[in-house]
Order: sequence, then C-alpha cells, then structure tokens
Amino acid sequence: MHTDLVAALDIGGTKIAGALVDGHGEILVRAQRTTPAQEDGDTVMGAVEEVVGELTASPLWAGATALGIGSAGPVDASAGTVSPVNVPGWRDYPLVARVRDAAGGLPVELIGDGVAITAAEHWQGAARGHDNALCMVVSTGVGGGLVLNGQLHPGPTGNAGHIGHISVDLDGDPCPCGSRGCVERVASGPNIARRALENGWLPGPDGDTSAAAVAAAARMGDPVAVASFERAAQALAAGIAATATLVEIDIAVIGGGVGKAGDVLFTPLRKALGDYATLSFVQRLEVTPAQMGTDAGLVGAAAAALAKRADTAVV
Repeated sequence: MHTDLVAALDIGGTKIAGALVDGHGEILVRAQRTTPAQEDGDTVMGAVEEVVGELTASPLWAGATALGIGSAGPVDASAGTVSPVNVPGWRDYPLVARVRDAAGGLPVELIGDGVAITAAEHWQGAARGHDNALCMVVSTGVGGGLVLNGQLHPGPTGNAGHIGHISVDLDGDPCPCGSRGCVERVASGPNIARRALENGWLPGPDGDTSAAAVAAAARMGDPVAVASFERAAQALAAGIAATATLVEIDIAVIGGGVGKAGDVLFTPLRKALGDYATLSFVQRLEVTPAQMGTDAGLVGAAAAALAKRADTAVV
C-alpha cells in the first residue's frame, strides 16, 4: 500500500500536468492537457478541472490527503491567486479555491513553479542533503527558489528566490517586468538567441534560431555563439553570487532548457563565479545541473502537498 499519497498539479503556459504521488516521490498516476493559454480564464480552468477529474477517477484517489500546485507566476499563496505572465486570462485568478472545489475539499498548497522545482531537487535531486540551496530554471524565463536551514523557503506569497529579476546590469535593457538589466533579460533562452543573432550569428540550413541551436553552434566553436553563452553565464554568476552572499547558500542547481546546454554554459559559469563569489564564506559554492527533469514540477508540488498535509495534521 502506498503511504502519504498526495495529488499534484504543474501548471504552465504550455501544459497542465497532474499526478498522484506517494511519499517516496514516485508518480503513480498521470494526467495532462495542453494549456489553452490564449483563451479566457474559465477555459483555462476547464483544462485544469479535466486533469483533476482524471485523477479523481483513479481508484487510488481515495488515499489522497492533500493537493499541491506549482504554477507559473507570479502567484500569491497568501491569497490563493495566480497571475501567470504567459496566461493572460488569469489575473488574480482564485486558483486555490477552484481547485479545492474540483478536488472535493482537499487541503491545497500553492507555490510558484520555480519553488516547486526547488522542492523537487531538494527532496529527490541534485540539492538533496544540502540545507541551504538555490535552484534555478533557465529556460524561456529564469526562475528559482530557495532552501534555507533545511526547509523550503517560498516566502509569504510563494515567490521567494525569483532570481531572474535580480538586476545585474544597472544600465541594461528594459525587462518586461518593469526593471532593467535583469538576469532573465540576459540569460534566458530567447535572449541568448536574440543576442547571438544581433551580433551576426547565422543559423544553419534548417533555420533554427533557438538557444539550443546557438548552444550547438557554440560547441562547434562559433565565436558569436560562444560569446552569447559566456554573457549569459556572467549574468547567472552575478545573480548566484549575490544570492549566496545574502543568504549563504552552498549549492546552486540549474535546470531548464538552457541548463541542458552542458559545458557550453557550465564551464564559463563556474569561471565567472570566481569573479563574483569572492568572500570567504561563498568561495566554495557549488554549481551543478539539475537532476529531476520534466517531472520536477509535479514532484515539487507533491512535496508541498505533503508539507501541507503534515501542517493540517497538527492540532
């Protein structure tokens, strides 16, 4: 019999995934829908309800004791609402209340997707055994989350650790968030590709202009592609070092599509980190690739649900 069974939702601009997950992080049941991201809010919620409905139809559902949600953000865990940048139909949308109704009144815990991935990496992945960690998603955007003193630290609204919007270039490009020179504006996949194209990089015969294509060119020694990744690595190093100096993390875990670039990213990142993490208490900071892959959001949401279940069990 599976113990500590919980439900989990991973909600993003591309897909809505759901699962039943046991207390060891094993996914037992899956469900998924494409996110109708450009539709109205209730249409998006309909897709969420379909995923929850598949989970409730499973014979294992009766054992579920809580439900965790990792959502694209911003989220407001204190209000139970979400306003994902990439889902314009959801602005201050009462996601927790709607999911609680769909799930038959189960306790629901909401966290940002970066925090969810952090929870997964700390529970089962590259940050396991580390009491103080920063985990990052470097992909279309740059997000993250923190583990401090052995505990997930989502902050009051569920957004703590959002490193992508630390400014690392005071006179840098305007960021869609309203600030300037953010880590995301330099190190996200689209911005790596944009910078390479602006500086003369030419895609191959297939016309692929993605960051993955830039990474492939960098592996072949293309100097413009290499320079674009080096600039991204410098921005990440500055943001990681600032975080480490502030809260004394000892490991930074990097996942997401850009994180899959391998040595093209990690070699200049580790080199640049030496230029920014200079104080004695951050000089041994480790930077490593994430391990949890595409299931990280679900496993992290499950970890949040397990924590919620433990909290509600305390009288």
